[in-house]
Amino acid sequence: MKLLQEIKERAQQNPQRIVLPEGTEPRTLEAANSVLRDKVAKLILIGNPAEINRLAEEKGYTYIKEATIVDPENNPNLEKYATLLAELRKSKGMTIEEATRLAKDPLYLACLMIKSGDADGELAGAQNTTGNVLRPALQIVKTKPGMTCVSGAMMLFTKTPQYGEDGLLMVADVAVMPNPTAEELAQIAVATGETMRAIANKEPRIAMLSFSTKGSAKHEMVDKVVVATKMAQEKAPDMMIEGELQADGLQTFTDLLLENNVSYRAMQLANPRLPTTRLAPGTPYCAPPAYSRRLCPRGSRSYAMGVGESLDTLVETEGLSPALLLAANPTLAPGDFVPGRVICLP
Repeated sequence: MKLLQEIKERAQQNPQRIVLPEGTEPRTLEAANSVLRDKVAKLILIGNPAEINRLAEEKGYTYIKEATIVDPENNPNLEKYATLLAELRKSKGMTIEEATRLAKDPLYLACLMIKSGDADGELAGAQNTTGNVLRPALQIVKTKPGMTCVSGAMMLFTKTPQYGEDGLLMVADVAVMPNPTAEELAQIAVATGETMRAIANKEPRIAMLSFSTKGSAKHEMVDKVVVATKMAQEKAPDMMIEGELQADGLQTFTDLLLENNVSYRAMQLANPRLPTTRLAPGTPYCAPPAYSRRLCPRGSRSYAMGVGESLDTLVETEGLSPALLLAANPTLAPGDFVPGRVICLP
C-alpha cells in the first residue's frame, strides 16, 4: 500500500510524541517495537515498567528500551496532572481527590499529558471500548473549535483504481455517532474531507449517502441528509460535496459526479436521459464542460445553474445585486451565467 509508506516517510521526517495508555497489551507492544525500530514516532508507554520490560524481553522486542515508560501508580507528575484535571472539571464539581484518582487512570493520564504539552497524540482502543477512550479525551482535550461532535473515519484500500482515489475510499462515521443530526452529519463530512487532505494528501470528493438519489425516495431520514448536504456545502465551499446519493454495487450516477468533479445538476443537464440510480458498467455519458467544475473559495458556496436561469433570475431568486454576483465570479461576464455552469454565491 503506497499511501501507508508515504505516511510512514512523512512521520519519520517529523517524529511526534505519541502516548500509548495500553502499554502492556500484546498487539500494542508489538506495534510499538516496530514504530520505534523504524523511527516513525517517539513513544510513551503507560504501564508497570517491570511488566512492560518483562513482556518485551519474552517477545524479543529489543526496541522497547527506546520508549519512555510512565508508571501511573508512581508518577512524579501526578500532582501537576491532578491539579490540571481538577481545574478543567471544576464546573462539574470535581474535587482534587477525585482528580488525583483519575490522573492514575492510563486513559485520563494520556489525555492530561497531551493537554500539558508533554505528548502530541494518543493511540488506544486495543483493550478499551470507544466510549472509554473518548470520554477523557472529550473532557480534557476537547473538540476542535466549531465542532460539537467527534467521529471516526476508516480508510478502505481496494484493488479497483476506478473507485475513490486510485482505489482509496474514506468512510465516516464508522465508530462514534449512531444517529447524528443534520448538523452533526455536516460536521462529520467536512472533518472527513479534512482528514483525507491531511492523511492521504488528496482532494476530497464527498458523497452524502442515503437510500435516495436526489428525491427518488421520500423519508425523514432522506430529508436529514438533504439538509446536511446543504450545511456541509456552506461550511466547506472549497470541497466537492454532493448528496443525497445512493451507493450500490454497480456504477452509479454518484461515480460520474465524483469522477468528473461536478454537481448533480451539471451532470444531469449534460445527460438528461441517463438514469440516476444503477448503470451498467461502461455506460456512455457526456462529460459536462470544464466550467461546471467546482472552484469556489472559502466564504462562498457553489451553485449549479439550472435550465432557464441567468444572471437576472439569480438577482431575483437569491436577492443579490448583479455587481455582487459578478464580484464573486470575477472571471465571468454577465452572459456567462448559463445553465450548467457552477458559480459562486457570496
